[in-house]
Amino acid sequence: MISFVWSSKYPFIAGSGGSETYTAGQIRELLKRGIPARIITIGHGTKDGRDDFPDIPFLAIESRDQLSKLDDLLVYITYPLEVKTKHPAYAILHCPPPSFAHDDPLYNKRAFKGVRLITASKFAAGIWRRNLRHNFGRMPTVYPFADTAFREVERPARRSADKPTRILFAGRLHPDKGIYTLLCALHMETLKHSNFTLTVTTAGSNAEDGKIILNMLKANPNIKVVNARKTVKDMATLMANQDIVVMPSSNIFWQELFGMLSIEAQHAGCRVVASRSGGLPETNLGGLMLVKPDDPKALATVLAHAIARGPLSIKDRQFAAARFTVVQSVDSLLKSIAYQTYLNRNEPVLAPLPSPGKAVAAVTKQLRTARPRAALGLASIQIQTRLRK
Repeated sequence: MISFVWSSKYPFIAGSGGSETYTAGQIRELLKRGIPARIITIGHGTKDGRDDFPDIPFLAIESRDQLSKLDDLLVYITYPLEVKTKHPAYAILHCPPPSFAHDDPLYNKRAFKGVRLITASKFAAGIWRRNLRHNFGRMPTVYPFADTAFREVERPARRSADKPTRILFAGRLHPDKGIYTLLCALHMETLKHSNFTLTVTTAGSNAEDGKIILNMLKANPNIKVVNARKTVKDMATLMANQDIVVMPSSNIFWQELFGMLSIEAQHAGCRVVASRSGGLPETNLGGLMLVKPDDPKALATVLAHAIARGPLSIKDRQFAAARFTVVQSVDSLLKSIAYQTYLNRNEPVLAPLPSPGKAVAAVTKQLRTARPRAALGLASIQIQTRLRK
């Protein structure tokens, strides 16, 4: 059993962020392959988000100490926990090094020792090494993916040139996702003369910051607010009816470790305008346009260029959809967590048989040492016979 331990202080809620989507998608692929997998939550009881994922097994425990009794292969999500486990544990570091150590009761930097770390991008590996300041060895990268729903969803027929270009912001409603940079960019002259509509989802509005930002967005007559999508199918449908997805992630509050939304959007045929920050450049599937982070004027300029170009062509979309798939991600995961070694944990360890070459060499050595002794014995018998005569 592979158990993904949700170590966040928040429940595992659909539509809240890429970590939940990434983990749920990997579990679905594992179950599809016949590999038992589930999510373990701590301290949330049955209000841990399981209602949003009826097709995924959940186990709710009260404390991290209960993990030590499990025979599971444990994979921590977001950060590891300080507990002794029966088998080597792993942690997929979905988030950047936190500044919330005092706010999250389960987070402890000492827990990283002895846990094998995995990152979601090459950028993430570098930033975590610098933060931990210890030799944790190689940190393999298991990239996120776009669910098959995004490449399979059908886009509506091409719109006429006089129709407004549809722009979508679907990141969490939080300053680190660059929502304030986007709002400021809307007032730049470059965009004032462009024909477009802007739709924003309510993702992340359950947090205190999100509630404040949501009220601000609803008061803006130029922004359409829609409910966050909680299934990949619904999210894919939403994107298929958009032309551009904007990801103006901040480089001040934090740095985006990857940007799963970017590859989902490109699989769905959208062009993506994103900050040249963190791991976002690693998400380029041919439809990514990068912009200087935290710069409203630069964002407005690049968005205007994206509006002029429109969504991806059919050929460009097909090219994008061939990379960052769930199959590729899970293949990489199973290799990184040494799953085959875990399966063989109860098999007896047998001494290896010598190879034929080694066996022949051993026999030859015995014969070489035996011949002189045999010859010496024969000579002794002959001498004794002569003396008797």
